[in-house]
Amino acid sequence: MGQQDFDVVSDGWSYLECPRWHEGRLWVSDFYTERVVAIDPDGGHEVVAEVPQQPSGLGFLPDGRALIVSMRDHRILRREHDGSLVEHADLSGLVSHHLNDMLVDDGGGAYVGNFGFDLMSGAPIARTTLTHVAPDGTARTIADDLLFPNGMVLFDRVLVVAETFGARLTAFDVAADGGLARRRDWARFSAPPVTDDVGEALGALAVAPDGIGGDAEGAIWVADALHQRVVRVAEGGTILEERGTGNLGVYACMLGGEDGRTLYACAAPSFAEHERRPVREAVLLAGRVDVPHAGRP
Repeated sequence: MGQQDFDVVSDGWSYLECPRWHEGRLWVSDFYTERVVAIDPDGGHEVVAEVPQQPSGLGFLPDGRALIVSMRDHRILRREHDGSLVEHADLSGLVSHHLNDMLVDDGGGAYVGNFGFDLMSGAPIARTTLTHVAPDGTARTIADDLLFPNGMVLFDRVLVVAETFGARLTAFDVAADGGLARRRDWARFSAPPVTDDVGEALGALAVAPDGIGGDAEGAIWVADALHQRVVRVAEGGTILEERGTGNLGVYACMLGGEDGRTLYACAAPSFAEHERRPVREAVLLAGRVDVPHAGRP
């Protein structure tokens, strides 16, 4: 397939997103088969949940139960220890478009992004919100004016959010109740596009930050959804390292493995739903790095 810096761990998927290393396996959502799967380092897999309204963000409560974003009906599901799914939170009163990625903190609080507009139909870009879901399922809006909030990293009490159409990583200080304050740029790759046209905006992005993952030196690996690469970025925006994915786009990444030094990447030829849904061309890639995982997820 032409990957320059990765090996293929698993293939035959529709569109993989939101990888999370958990108890020796990588959990990942396969959008258009409506399944969450756990993939072994050698490529074996188990279907751990079926989510008819399309799974996305994943995370784990302190007791090991999984939280799963159900994109289209704006719910957070909880996978119980027996494998059954129950509703953890209903965000339909707070958001009007697809839910997106999610980060679950050490205490079980969840941060959930949403598209803000109908991406796949080519609707105008609109700014949107970030939602916090407390461990008891209580949900509230904690940030707004975000340009497609996507992957997130939590370093201690600093939450970093990838704004895909903002061409930046945005940082917030996190309060004890999960609220956010002191918004600032963590990394700015280029000026945000001035257009609300999706096609024009995509053409103007130097980096389109999608899924992200942190490491022990405080750097963040960023899946650049437009340029077939994963980049390691320092606070301030300096690109420290780049890993190419050949002719495949890359939409999420995560450090995992037993030593935290395996960089996993979710790749596919494109992200458009009408192209990805009918075929099984997505792959999970993996490559070794020097600096191990840190932070959440």
